[in-house]
Amino acid sequence: MGSIRTFTQENEVNSANDVQLDDLKSYLLGAMHDGTVRQRTLRISQREEEYVVFLRSLILAKGKRAWTYREGRTRNLFVVEFSRTLLDGHRLRTRKDIIHYVRGYFDAEGAVASPAASAPYLYFGQKNRLDLEKLRSLLCGLRVMCGKIHNPSSRVDPDYWRFFVSRRSIERFAKLVESWHPRKARWLDEALNRERKRRRNSKPRRSLR
Repeated sequence: MGSIRTFTQENEVNSANDVQLDDLKSYLLGAMHDGTVRQRTLRISQREEEYVVFLRSLILAKGKRAWTYREGRTRNLFVVEFSRTLLDGHRLRTRKDIIHYVRGYFDAEGAVASPAASAPYLYFGQKNRLDLEKLRSLLCGLRVMCGKIHNPSSRVDPDYWRFFVSRRSIERFAKLVESWHPRKARWLDEALNRERKRRRNSKPRRSLR
């Protein structure tokens, strides 16, 4: 299998026009876990400008309105904003819907190991435990195994919860869920390459007689 598919790579077969509207809605529904609800619009903010510009292109490709801007003059925060009506009435009905929902959730809220980490890890964390329980259940339904939901430090923040994707399931997560976030897509791609290299190195070599 090749690199993780991300719509920001050049010469990519897929494009914003190839994304189905229901897939986009499921993705945005997941991404809104790090979003803001306003009276008439929804906002998703990220540090990576490339990502919010890409989300805008996805929405515009479906004939919907969306715009991006920088939050403040000095803050390194970029926003894509679009009408609330885009997601009105949308529900997760199929396995495909769930995959796109989890992808959006991961791109907005998921955390991955830094390049300096000795081993890869991937986790989800936030203060809404019930929301995390739902996400964990969806992942387990996709046969992506996860650790228990736990509070890292009740002294630091008693209301913060997280769970890790099992290290043995990172490869399946990368192949099935994937990512449309430039930085996280690269991380998943590198994690897959490390796993392939580990498998090659672990194969027993035939002795010469």
